[in-house]
This record gives sequence, structure tokens and C-alpha cells, in this order.
Amino acid sequence: MELDRIDRKILHALQEDGRISNLKLAELVTLSPTAVLARVQRLTKDGVIQGYEARLDPVKLGAGLMVFVEVLLDKTTPNVFEAFKAAVQVRVEILECHMVAGGFDYLLKTRMADMNAYREFAGTVLWQLPGVRETRTYAVMEEVKNTTHLPV
Repeated sequence: MELDRIDRKILHALQEDGRISNLKLAELVTLSPTAVLARVQRLTKDGVIQGYEARLDPVKLGAGLMVFVEVLLDKTTPNVFEAFKAAVQVRVEILECHMVAGGFDYLLKTRMADMNAYREFAGTVLWQLPGVRETRTYAVMEEVKNTTHLPV
């Protein structure tokens, strides 16, 4: 998909502030509000803009501990992959799940209150997920960079 300079400016501005008014966005990219609205609608229809959401403070919401988990499955068959993926979808503690190439099968990003909560999660949920043979846990000591912004 071809994005021109104006499209890129719109996307950059929306990544900075998803609640920016159409009028302010139009001023920022030097187009009329009608033209900007049409571009945003096209970018949304084409799937470039996937949605809008609020960024929440995990510490203030009792989820201050971030833990990454490597997961190695006991078998790499389609039915095991599907069962694992389905089980992961329903767990709110698992924020992200990525199938990866390398020495393990999935990388999970999780959030919970503290290490005691993680230990409980590991024993009652994580190690009970379908097909899990082995896990490696990496508790985050400091978030150095945390962004969802893509270069445009």
C-alpha cells in the first residue's frame, strides 16, 4: 500500500494522540477537515489504522510485574498448536503470545501484581496449558522502553 507524506503525518499524529480532534489534525497536516476525515476513514477501511485504545498504568491497576515466558511444547503438531493458542486467548494475564523460530515455540508477555501472583499463575495456569513441556521465566526489573508506535 502506498502512503504519501500526508498519510504518514496523519498516522504519526494519531500514534502520538489517538484522541486528537479532526480539526486539530487537519491544522497539523495542513489539509481541510473534510479531506483529513476522508483520509483517516480510508486508512481505517484499508486496515492501516486498526483501532484506538487507552494506555493504562499497570502499577495503578495492580499489575506492576511484567514477566516474559519462553514456552516449549512437547509436540509441534497442528492440534497441539491450536489447543495452546485457544487456551492462551482466554487468559487475561497473558497480554501477548508470539510463535517464534528458535529454541522454543512461543514467547508470552504477562502482567500480574507481584512475584507471588506470578508463582500462583505459573502453577495453576501456565504449566497446565495444553502441550507445555518446559518454560523459562524472565521477570522484568526495569522497563527501559515501552511503545506501540511504528515508524511511519
